[in-house]
Amino acid sequence: MSKSTSEQPRKQRRTQFRAASFERHRQLTVSLSRDLRGKYHRRALPLRKGDTVRIISGSFKGREERVSKVDVGTLHVTLDNVTIKKVDQKLKPLPIRSNHLILTRLNLADPWRRRILNVSAAEVAPESETPTTETPAPATEPAETDTDSDTESTADDSEPVTETPVPRPRTPKATPTEDE
Repeated sequence: MSKSTSEQPRKQRRTQFRAASFERHRQLTVSLSRDLRGKYHRRALPLRKGDTVRIISGSFKGREERVSKVDVGTLHVTLDNVTIKKVDQKLKPLPIRSNHLILTRLNLADPWRRRILNVSAAEVAPESETPTTETPAPATEPAETDTDSDTESTADDSEPVTETPVPRPRTPKATPTEDE
């Protein structure tokens, strides 16, 4: 039985804004590329962080980028390296609607998604399992200097690696008991 919807735009917008979170997540469904359709026998899947998508309309048309954020509240997706310049010349990520995207590579780290697509954990390639971020390799040994050459080389020309502070776990505030 289908749900009756109004033809009035104001009521359609109201229905969309009042939708439950699972319905909003369903609205962020994106079509699969032809290769993925043939491989997984599905037409569309909900977007996840770490998926790779191709932009099919707009000023960034044709670019393939990785999804960095999926905002269910505003129904927008933020991609890596898709930015606009603000008035003060700072770069800001450009939010894109999901209907302007096509999925080209899936993030199969999620067991729910693997189960839906009938993919075993053994079939998942290690590089597609988790999104990789490029981190500089730590320098374990200083570079050796050649005493025979006329030029001197320094032990480490790269910038020092700063460690990010680890946040402390929050402790809940004690609530007074009835005995006190």
